[in-house]
Amino acid sequence: MRINHNIAALNTYRQLNSASTAQGKSMEKLSSGLRINKAGDDAAGLAISEKMRGQIRGLDMASKNAQDGVSLLQTAEGALNETHSILQRMRELSVQASNDTNTADDRGEIQKEMNQLTSEISRVGNNTEFNTKKVLNGDMVGGGSGATQQKYTITAANVGSTFPSGSTSSFKMKIGGEEYTITGDSGAAPGATPGITAGTKTITIGTQGGAGTVDDIVAGFTLLASADSSLKINEFDIAKTGSDLTITAKSTGTFAGNAGKDSVFVTAGDASYLASTTSGADGTGGKAKLQIGANYNQLFEVEITDMRSNALGVSSTSSAGSTTVNGATATFTTVATTDNSGSSEYALDITSTTKATAAIEVIDNAIKTVSAERSKLGAYQNRLEHTINNLNTSSENLTAAESRVRDVDMAKEMMTQTKNSILSQAAQAMLAQSNQMPQGVLQLLR
Repeated sequence: MRINHNIAALNTYRQLNSASTAQGKSMEKLSSGLRINKAGDDAAGLAISEKMRGQIRGLDMASKNAQDGVSLLQTAEGALNETHSILQRMRELSVQASNDTNTADDRGEIQKEMNQLTSEISRVGNNTEFNTKKVLNGDMVGGGSGATQQKYTITAANVGSTFPSGSTSSFKMKIGGEEYTITGDSGAAPGATPGITAGTKTITIGTQGGAGTVDDIVAGFTLLASADSSLKINEFDIAKTGSDLTITAKSTGTFAGNAGKDSVFVTAGDASYLASTTSGADGTGGKAKLQIGANYNQLFEVEITDMRSNALGVSSTSSAGSTTVNGATATFTTVATTDNSGSSEYALDITSTTKATAAIEVIDNAIKTVSAERSKLGAYQNRLEHTINNLNTSSENLTAAESRVRDVDMAKEMMTQTKNSILSQAAQAMLAQSNQMPQGVLQLLR
């Protein structure tokens, strides 16, 4: 019989601590509803869950972005509904003015309304806004103003138009975020068709008895792009400029202001080359880009063309102007109106039968143009509505997946907590019993 070390009590105490700790973890999970409350609960699960949370929140915001895009399109399309109504009234006036039962004074009065309606179309185009952004004045077309093409010029620093020199020379270029390797092949004759490897983005040019030329490299890029259409090189024009290699972005705005991402750098083997970059500043206006995905560059571009009177062909900036549609030549009145932006414009002249009947063709063409634009906006809207449905479905499914990783199964955890609670209480009882065991020694002293 020993009293210095109560082994039974020590064992019971350890079991009590273990049961109490497990009970505490179960209570933490039950109170939060989460299986993973800290990294220690499941390190890999936490990392997976956080990535999923980022995607879920991104998808939810992308859905809101798409809904805002639909609102923008509805604003533009709603304004064009009124433009259609105005054009129909202008056509009605033109048909009326074409009839010779009208006197010159009658046509003069009709012309007054025609002038005002022309100005109203331009006013609608200039003043229709969504969140202060003008949507019908032509700002949402193309790359926008101020955007310039990004251009890179790589110059041979050693000999004329040759690069690289020597059969072992090679250098690397990074274009549009992808790396391309240019290397020599001593077994190929100069000017031979360059060898290409699309998977590793390598261009091998002939250097036997000389050096590969800029033309060889241009041909290599062309072949490489045709071998793998997903390469970024398709977004650039590769051309020989003198003895240099010039790489130019095919579209304005796309690469403007992103020199850090799309810059060209050169590393050389046994020769040095210079890379000079001319990158434009970000342009203003241009196609509206809607972020409709949770990740980088998942964009949808919306283009809304100019819907003002002059763009529709029903007004002119000169009283001497004329327009011909389907063989009918319409002229413009010398009575100037304003398009609400300070510029003068001239409405269609309907002061004679010939002029008025020609105006009908011009207005018909304008109605067709507005109809086409409204159809395009409607197609955009329908596409975005499908996008919203897809985003919401993806968010729902990803939320379910994240829940399976991170959320606790309440029924299972309650069962575990009940077990741990009983074990904890039993351990407390046994600890009390084990503490009484050494008292048996006192019986020997009686």
